[in-house]
Amino acid sequence: MVRNDGRSPDQLRPVTVQRGYVEYAEGSVLYECGKTRVLVNATVDDRIPDWMRGSGKGWVTAEYSMLPRATSTRTPREVNKGKLGGRTQEIQRLIGRSLRAVCDMKAMGERTVWLDCDVLQADGGTRTASITAAYIALADACNGLVEAGKLAASPIRDQVAAVSVGMVAGVPCLDLDYSEDSTAEVDMNIVMTGADEFVELQGTAEGKPFSDVHLAALLGLGRKGIGDLLEIQRAALGG
Repeated sequence: MVRNDGRSPDQLRPVTVQRGYVEYAEGSVLYECGKTRVLVNATVDDRIPDWMRGSGKGWVTAEYSMLPRATSTRTPREVNKGKLGGRTQEIQRLIGRSLRAVCDMKAMGERTVWLDCDVLQADGGTRTASITAAYIALADACNGLVEAGKLAASPIRDQVAAVSVGMVAGVPCLDLDYSEDSTAEVDMNIVMTGADEFVELQGTAEGKPFSDVHLAALLGLGRKGIGDLLEIQRAALGG
């Protein structure tokens, strides 16, 4: 199977990473995956949520949004609606959970790292791109705390990355763009650590259920893709 952008079924879209994209943030990454572009800024705040005070633990959390013209038609800013949509809330929580899964909150001390994920252009995979990019921004922010003498060592214990997989025209495919995602019989997002452990699986069939054979094929593709993304993260961070 040759896909509409010429990729093979097991091939990621081209990925580019630009660190330090915003001067003022403790960590900043412009992450491009095919036509999907996400800007992630990490902010270190010496405060923690009220319910965590006195715990000696830190917190990592995320906010996610899409610019009005990130897609082919303008989408009004959610702030003008007075509340976040369900999809936005779901993605924010997913990003936060994914990053907290690889952090030692006690070692972080009583501080919060905010990860602001803004989609500049969307062509599928915005949540997975946000997670993969947010890890790099978080690593830069934590390394900055170490360099400033505020932490003895980085509280990050492992890498984390995410990718989409799906059944497109009956074929298991890696890293779906929008045209594939919108027509896929099965759409799945996979979040994994560098230790090859799962943080989250989100899989949905459209039209008809899928078998355990298809599930195994999709998980295999996901592992391959995340392995490639972990290498990209390491290269971007100079490791």
